[in-house]
Amino acid sequence: MRRGIITNDTQLCVTECGKNETIDHLIIHCPIFGDLWQQIKTWIDVFSVDPQQILDQYYQFVYSSGGYTPRRSFLQLIWLCGIWVLWNERNQRLFANTTRTTVQLLEKVKITSLKWLKAKNVCFPFGYHMWWQRPFACLVID
Repeated sequence: MRRGIITNDTQLCVTECGKNETIDHLIIHCPIFGDLWQQIKTWIDVFSVDPQQILDQYYQFVYSSGGYTPRRSFLQLIWLCGIWVLWNERNQRLFANTTRTTVQLLEKVKITSLKWLKAKNVCFPFGYHMWWQRPFACLVID
């Protein structure tokens, strides 16, 4: 924008919330995309205050359970999956003019994270139903 290549309105968030799209806004502060993190935390039973910057969000999300490595690895997978889903949704809104609800985005996080786990662990014995209800129990890290 400073160089005159893009206009001011192309800096606006793709959710049409009226704010400039920065990484912190898109992932944390946007009323649409930021709400996804609340739903993810509710799904996995992790509760914390909302940070103001993306790096703080990552550390808080991943290390909220302390030093237990399997739980931390699981939280890292979920955080990365959330970022992946949000980035894909952002690009779909921007380039394909399609929109998913926050509930649909949460479902995408659930199914994508399960697929990632099954790709890493071919013998992963749990299906969608159990994963949707109690992901920590599926990983035996409850």
